[in-house]
This record gives sequence, C-alpha cells and structure tokens, in this order.
Amino acid sequence: MHCPFCSAEETKVVDSRLVAEGDQVRRRRECLECHERFTTFETAELLLPRVIKQNGQREPFNEDKLRAGIQRAVEKRPVSTERVESAVSQIKHALQATGERELPALAIGELVMEQLREMDQVAYVRFASVYRRFEDVSDFSEEIERLTSKPVVKE
Repeated sequence: MHCPFCSAEETKVVDSRLVAEGDQVRRRRECLECHERFTTFETAELLLPRVIKQNGQREPFNEDKLRAGIQRAVEKRPVSTERVESAVSQIKHALQATGERELPALAIGELVMEQLREMDQVAYVRFASVYRRFEDVSDFSEEIERLTSKPVVKE
C-alpha cells in the first residue's frame, strides 16, 4: 500500500478491525518513511453475473434497477426501506452464490418474486402482473389462487 502523503511503498498495519457487519476490514496503517498514519478499508470483490435479457442482449447487473423494481411493487404498502434493502442484499447474495458468469433475466425475476411473496402479497401480485404480462382479470385470479394455496411464512 502506497503512503498517500509521501508515496512511499512501505507501510505497516497498526490495527485491523471488522466493520460493516463483518463485510469489511478497516486497517490503520503507518508509513515507515514519513510516519504518517492513514486508514484503509478492504472488501471482497464479488462479481455479479451479467444479465441475459429476453431479447438476447447482455448487460451488467444493475442493483439500482433491481431496487427500483422492488420499490415500485411495494409503493404505498407497509414495507420498510430496511426490508427492501434486505431483499436486494439476499437477491445479490443468491446471484453470487450461483457462480455463473451470466444469468437470464427470468431467473432474477423469479428471485424477486420469492422475496416479494414473503414481503407483501399485494406487492407480489403487482410485480407478477408486469413480470408475467397479465392480459386480463383471469390472470390475476389465477395468480391470487396460487398465492393463497401456498402458505407464506411472515417475518
């Protein structure tokens, strides 16, 4: 690690601590030449898979797009921001756990549906109506019937 003050290459670690719920390491360092101290943060670099859209186009995973889709579904529903962030985090973790370099957008949509089903049933149906392209009221009825036939464990 280069010293940000004198650009020397030799620094020593004075203290290390876990931060951000164990997802980061905070290190206090000291330059061996100028003796200035500075802090660095270390995180694991986990790559998310590229998304294969329905038209075959490939694009990088976009966390903001994921969050916006979930927020749109839960709009005006009693769902906390923390719960939305938790769902985003769980979906990202599931995507990383696949180990795949590319995943179809449909697979990501299914993960979102699982999270919404546990989070809020109205938000689930809203998202499903767009995701599955409902065309009439019978599509809504069938989805609600499926939803009510499977018990949901509330958090």
